[in-house]
Amino acid sequence: CYHCKLTMKEGDPAVYAERAGYDKLWHPGCFVCCTCGELLVDMIYFWKNGNLYCGRHYCDSERPRCAGCDELIFSNEYTLAEGQNWHLKHFCCFDCDCVLAGITYITVNDKPVCKSCYMKNHAVV
Repeated sequence: CYHCKLTMKEGDPAVYAERAGYDKLWHPGCFVCCTCGELLVDMIYFWKNGNLYCGRHYCDSERPRCAGCDELIFSNEYTLAEGQNWHLKHFCCFDCDCVLAGITYITVNDKPVCKSCYMKNHAVV
């Protein structure tokens, strides 16, 4: 088995993945996504750099995912803030929802807040 490295016994069911090549077989329970462990038997699988992936994690390896909407970002314009990727329109002030991409913001309790909302709602007077 390509995953667990145990010998495949004669007569046992085995999974063959064409995209992986003719020399690789898996036990049905070992045919899983390398990221989340989801069982891929009877599902669409992806093969990349010697690893099996479910659809979600294969796509995550190809494109960034927006922290605001959890969708893949296909646009070339997006922002990286607070250690996460965001569509420009989804990186917003937690208080007023104004777009924060390219402007100064302050983090309050791990949430981004625009400068005016910070002054109005969070700053000590």
